[in-house]
Amino acid sequence: MDGVKINLKVNGLAISREVDSRLLLSDFIRESLFLTGTHIGCEHGVCGACTIHVNGDPVRSCLMLAVQADGCEVKTVESLIQENGKLNHLQQAFSDNHALQCGFCTPGFLMTVSRLLEDNLNPGEEEIRKCISGNLCRCTGYSNIIKAVKQAAQTVSN
Repeated sequence: MDGVKINLKVNGLAISREVDSRLLLSDFIRESLFLTGTHIGCEHGVCGACTIHVNGDPVRSCLMLAVQADGCEVKTVESLIQENGKLNHLQQAFSDNHALQCGFCTPGFLMTVSRLLEDNLNPGEEEIRKCISGNLCRCTGYSNIIKAVKQAAQTVSN
């Protein structure tokens, strides 16, 4: 193994590991940290299932090497859950609106949309559609996903 030491924060926890320089960040998260909420779909950055936040920005973790995350703050879908174990407002809205069917794409949608809602508490349908345009749902549940995002935005605004 061509080991490289990396230091990063994942969901608020400091992590220090030696990794293969060619290890994908998605594989590091799932296989080394056992945070399996990040799904790996296409492995080409097309489907968005592996979306996480790196330094606050949504990124495709299948397109980034773990060594590139050295010194970064990473948040996965596991970071969304509240400290009391309850779903956060966005997760609850997805549940309320049946915005997940098979659920494979859901972590990527949640991470993509959570960033949108940090910047815009009242996104219009076009903004939501544009935001999720890089995430694919094979079950075609887009209408309910948009309803869920609107509900989540309204919950935060109130």
